[in-house]
Amino acid sequence: MLRLRGNSPATVDEKGRLKLPTSFKAELESFAQGEGSGALAGTLRHYLTSLDGRSARLYPLPVWEAIEARLAALPSTSPAKRKFLETTAYFGSEVEPDAQGRFVIPPILREAAQLTGEVAVLGQMDHLALWNKAGFERRLAAEPLGADDLAQLADLGI
Repeated sequence: MLRLRGNSPATVDEKGRLKLPTSFKAELESFAQGEGSGALAGTLRHYLTSLDGRSARLYPLPVWEAIEARLAALPSTSPAKRKFLETTAYFGSEVEPDAQGRFVIPPILREAAQLTGEVAVLGQMDHLALWNKAGFERRLAAEPLGADDLAQLADLGI
């Protein structure tokens, strides 16, 4: 089970490469070592995408494939399925870290989400969220965790 949590600031270099923060890299490597068998076991392949172009999501490939399996159960006529697949395909690509633990953020996603310079890499349990640091701080200030959010979480026992 993946346990990606916390915030690890990082930097996207001039070539669009992001080095995975050490804490997240170790958790992802451990997860990859425990995934199945065969040629892909132990590799750090990921699916990098976005749901809205404001941020990126980095999923270990087995986690993304589980999402795809759930989507496959929906009818092809589902508008939500179509929109989700179109958006995640438009921004998405499979990525694998290089020998230094860096992966390239494709230009279309890098530009849309403004993933240049300082970025916030946030653990989201089973994936990482990548945000432009200044943009994320503005979002936190504009959309704080409020009473309605806390009430909804309390209804779930959190």
